[in-house]
Amino acid sequence: MEGLVEFKTEDGAVVAVEAVEERSGSRLVSRDGGVQAARTFEAALDGVRTAAQSALRVFREGALKPDGVEIEFGVKLSAEAGAIIAKGTSEGHLVVKLTWGSSPSDTPAR
Repeated sequence: MEGLVEFKTEDGAVVAVEAVEERSGSRLVSRDGGVQAARTFEAALDGVRTAAQSALRVFREGALKPDGVEIEFGVKLSAEAGAIIAKGTSEGHLVVKLTWGSSPSDTPAR
């Protein structure tokens, strides 16, 4: 079952997010019954940021040399595990879009 988890940002703001079910059974519960995350919102997203940087590096430094790279993946947040790259289908969820601009020599003459 999914529920809400409260993450605090590094500047003290509270972000409530829909979270994945905890498998371990242990949860941090506040006095009002809400679940509080074990780490800050920024810390929970650290792994996702690192994954995005790695994926961008693979496509930017590869043989294709695109002018632009867009990477899209879903993220679920867990009170204990932080951010989890979520599957969008039974196979997983990752969309990569590579773009190349045309150079002046590529455009047809009129």
